[in-house]
Amino acid sequence: ADAVSITQAEVRVEAGGVYRQTILTTGAKLQRIETQLLHFAQGAEVTLDGAYALAGERHADLTTVVDHVAADGLTSQMTKGVVRDTARGVFQGKIVVERGADGTDARMQHQALILGERGEVDAKPELIIYADDVQCAHGNTVGNLDESALFYMQQRGIPAEEARALLVEAFLIEVVDRIAHDGAREVARTWLGARL
Repeated sequence: ADAVSITQAEVRVEAGGVYRQTILTTGAKLQRIETQLLHFAQGAEVTLDGAYALAGERHADLTTVVDHVAADGLTSQMTKGVVRDTARGVFQGKIVVERGADGTDARMQHQALILGERGEVDAKPELIIYADDVQCAHGNTVGNLDESALFYMQQRGIPAEEARALLVEAFLIEVVDRIAHDGAREVARTWLGARL
């Protein structure tokens, strides 16, 4: 609980290269996981996903900077988080599409649930686009559990805590389901199940 964790990865993806990253974290006293990625050559494909499940006084900062300098690059990013108690989640995502990086398709999405009154989520998704022929989008949502879904589940005999856990799992499982490798996906499912 007193750990400070700082991780930084610098990745350069060459022509036709594929890079996939999925981060799963329960945070630390202070934690920053930063990925800086350079789409250096034509046709590179990148998936940057993450899930955080924070409780107590834990903190996690997931930061990414993706720089498209070559044409026809693809970036798909999905980060989801759940924050309880006085925990704090931070998402900072930046995608830059440089001049000449035509044909880029870059998508960034962050979604978080705050369970309780005192948790905090700060998010800063950014797109900086200098090319004309691109498809780029970003989105961010932070909210609470769907009370009507919770009510519906309770009306069907599911206890409140179990219903909450099922809704949280359904929310986060989308990140896990995007993991391409079967074995890694099963490890991630086990990780997620143990933290709900």
